Amino acid sequence: MSSGRGRSRGKPAPALEGLRPILDGLSDRKAVHVVVLDLRGLSEATDFFVIASGTSDAHVRGMADHLMSLNGVGRPHHVEGLTQGRWVLLDYVDFVVHLFHPELRDFYQLERLWGEAPVVAVGE
Repeated sequence: MSSGRGRSRGKPAPALEGLRPILDGLSDRKAVHVVVLDLRGLSEATDFFVIASGTSDAHVRGMADHLMSLNGVGRPHHVEGLTQGRWVLLDYVDFVVHLFHPELRDFYQLERLWGEAPVVAVGE
């Protein structure tokens, strides 16, 4: 993983390959509607958003706990919302994982807010 933020879209995406353990971890925990948005060139804050839903607050918390325990990913730089489990944010600097309760995902609509960002991976 690189340590910079907001590189241009024209460069290769080594960070995207680094997302494989996160995407596999979400699959292992039965995440719903997984989407990866490429924010390079659109945001200085991070390169990628990983957005996924759980089916309940406990499911969202369980996914977050699982991702934070994965080998090869490292600890997130910042974590928010873990106690409540409605929207958990895991900031790994080069990518940010958003885990939502379905109602909050519908309310915040990050995919629409970042509609200019290419979708680079989608899964169930």
